[in-house]
Amino acid sequence: MTDSPRIPKSILIVSLLMMLFGLAEVATAFSHHFFGITTTETALATYSSALIGVLYILAGLVILPMKKWGVLLAIVFLVADILGRLALVANGLYPLNGIENTFGIIAGTAIAVIFAIYIASRRAVFR
Repeated sequence: MTDSPRIPKSILIVSLLMMLFGLAEVATAFSHHFFGITTTETALATYSSALIGVLYILAGLVILPMKKWGVLLAIVFLVADILGRLALVANGLYPLNGIENTFGIIAGTAIAVIFAIYIASRRAVFR
């Protein structure tokens, strides 16, 4: 018999969504296009956006073991993701030159915030 904790479906779904969104962000970083959203094609923008996507993926991965340290790490990764998005906008590396881009950065950042709040609110189910 194993001592591995059961992952609640909601945590599993959030984890999978974070990994999926992170992969989409990494793909967008290198293609510079995603559902009408465009990004700056500089090396700094590319690698910064890819790093933000990797942080999102890591946030999804670290909660799967259902450990308290995973909650802390996931929140740290998500906060870094959020701050990274804001830094990209502030430095002009993620242009807000159209409704698609503006909506994309606002919605994407809001979703990351919601995930962080949700994970923090469910910390009691982690061991």
